[in-house]
Amino acid sequence: MASEEEIEQSIDQQSLSGMKLFAGNANPELAIKVAEQLGLELGRLTSTKFADGEIRIMVEESARGNDVFIIQPTCYPTNDNLMELFIMLDAFRRASARRITVVMPYYGYARQDKKIKPREPITARLVADIIQNCGASRVVALDLHAEQIQGFFNIPVDHLYGGPILGDYFVDHGFREDPNVVVVSPDVAGVTRAKSLADRLNCNFVVIAKRRPAPNQVEVVEIVGDFVGKRCVMIDDMIDTGGSIVVGAQALMDRGASEVIACCTHSVFSKDASERLQNSCLSQVISLDTIPVGPEKVFEKLTILPSAPLIAAAIRRIHLNESVSELFQDWR
Repeated sequence: MASEEEIEQSIDQQSLSGMKLFAGNANPELAIKVAEQLGLELGRLTSTKFADGEIRIMVEESARGNDVFIIQPTCYPTNDNLMELFIMLDAFRRASARRITVVMPYYGYARQDKKIKPREPITARLVADIIQNCGASRVVALDLHAEQIQGFFNIPVDHLYGGPILGDYFVDHGFREDPNVVVVSPDVAGVTRAKSLADRLNCNFVVIAKRRPAPNQVEVVEIVGDFVGKRCVMIDDMIDTGGSIVVGAQALMDRGASEVIACCTHSVFSKDASERLQNSCLSQVISLDTIPVGPEKVFEKLTILPSAPLIAAAIRRIHLNESVSELFQDWR
């Protein structure tokens, strides 16, 4: 007689029948982990390049009538990963997939979401238009830089949050019981995210008011809230060059904080960000694995947490037509 666990696995596999997962070259390790969480194997797909650099996609199994999920964060090299995604979408549309869901743990070009100067493009909208025109039926994204990007699509967008994963990490490490913990938003735009984490840790939050005199440059204007003598947890959606986080952390320490820890969902880590973060006053940097962090970017203070369980749970709910928002009832 089959064991209870074997019966549950059999029922789960039946419920996921008709689903297929595929992945490009952006973050294959994450895709494999998501597939393992779902008890599936990644679909057979080959992505190569011709001699002139053009991308060639070959789907090596039938997708006709299937609920197809493509896992492809559009991180560096952003343009290559985007083009690979567009070609995969076209391939599955022509292969008669019933529904094609793009799972983008990281949405490239998200910071170009509005016009700041005359004659500037809104590239985040352009990317959304192309994804739809290539045949996507649905999009799943994790911590979009600007939530209004959901409105750039005319198809459903499921917006996932990495904050609960970060929050659980800090709860497990005793931060909720520590009366000297305070959460810090590195800018005014991140107040909602900081408040949600503060609620999870049962503490107050602080806001850093800053200005950017030029791209990737930041100046701290004021810090609003009580943080003197506190352990500060700075939370942001991404860390790119590390300049904003490092400057903010130094300002906190200079004005009386006892410790500063940085956490984020997306570890972009451009240029010498890893070295800058390691040599800063930060005691720890916590991130999710939405973007692959190569060995050359790993540093001693860095801790990477898995996002695959969350992404797999969302994919399962979408396939079964269940609520995705229920995953975040105690967040926001």
